Amino acid sequence: MATIGEKSRRLFIDFRFNGRRYKEYTGLYDSPTNRREAAKIVKRLEAALLLGTFNYSDYFPDSSRVPRFEVAATKTQKEELTTISFSDFAEQWFVEKRVEWRHSYESTIRISLDKYLLPAFGDVPIDQITKAMVLEFRVSLARVPGQGSSASLSPSRINHIMTPLRMILSEAADRFEFTNPWQNIKPLKEPRTQVEPFSLDEVKRILRNVRSDYRAYYTVRFFTGLRSSEVDGLKWQYVDFDRRQILVREALVQGRMVPTKTDGSIRDVDMNSLVFEALAKHRKVTSSRSEFVFCSRTGKPYANRNVTQRVWYPLLKRQGLKPRRPYQTRHTAATLWLASGESPEWIARQMGHTTTEMLFRVYSRYVPNLTRQDGSAFEQLLATRFALPQTSADLNGLSTGVNSASKGH
Repeated sequence: MATIGEKSRRLFIDFRFNGRRYKEYTGLYDSPTNRREAAKIVKRLEAALLLGTFNYSDYFPDSSRVPRFEVAATKTQKEELTTISFSDFAEQWFVEKRVEWRHSYESTIRISLDKYLLPAFGDVPIDQITKAMVLEFRVSLARVPGQGSSASLSPSRINHIMTPLRMILSEAADRFEFTNPWQNIKPLKEPRTQVEPFSLDEVKRILRNVRSDYRAYYTVRFFTGLRSSEVDGLKWQYVDFDRRQILVREALVQGRMVPTKTDGSIRDVDMNSLVFEALAKHRKVTSSRSEFVFCSRTGKPYANRNVTQRVWYPLLKRQGLKPRRPYQTRHTAATLWLASGESPEWIARQMGHTTTEMLFRVYSRYVPNLTRQDGSAFEQLLATRFALPQTSADLNGLSTGVNSASKGH
């Protein structure tokens, strides 16, 4: 077992290798941040020692001991390579990489390894996996039945399974100096994201008819653009009534509070009057019950799947609305903001996007359906500034419709 030590304010790693004890300095000065970095090195080092793949120069390239070990390593590397199976290296890679991942992503990778990759490649020597084998494996995934009514796994799901395989093969090829079989293999083309936002009239119907104890929950979902994990994990400490903002700092994923999906997802979402009033009223009822804004009678945060099956889908059915995933509330917020004429940059910030690219790529095609902004707004501007005749009988009502949508968000 390796440990971290300190001498003259410099951190060193103390470990045993081939029955002997070694002490190597990291070049890092003692500080909380550098100790965390040293801890990451120790985890990778321990995994390599455990699997018998430790290479002295990989961890301590400036050590005077490196030449001594390089001779032996070069002599035995090719002999050892053929004995390293895909499963052994994949497990080592997983241990080394997991410190970089969020818990939810770690769980996703673990599922891909256990369910698909290890059964397919487990005992195969890592350097004997060919491009043909990789492509054949991808074809086999396309035959796996999908969830629900899907005949097979979606291209997106297949690409997500193939990603760790690519990463493992690339790392092994680089580390053991063999030709990477992942050559010119492109990901499957994925269909455009299915966006089915609700109209403003549909939103009104839903909020009028939803159970009163869930009205604030769905008001927040429809008019803030928060992701399911963000609204389910929202705590009262992140609701700033003075500034009329919701501070997105954490998310509830698989029953655990974790950092937001990406660093760009950390943001301050403005509350409109509907959201502000709904939360102010909701606070009087539940704030003493739990730190979570939306919680059960026992103070536990909502279980998204349970609420979806017990409240959401039955509500849509009673209202005669097409069944749509709750995530469409986020898409609805985006399209209503666009329809009301809000700044795309502001909308992107509210959604947690770093640029407006995704905004226009995913949502812009819905804007004409909501506001009939098909060039007539520019015609109106020209008519106003240049005293041109109106070219459409319903042009006068356009600005009124946009203003109404603005008040609705």
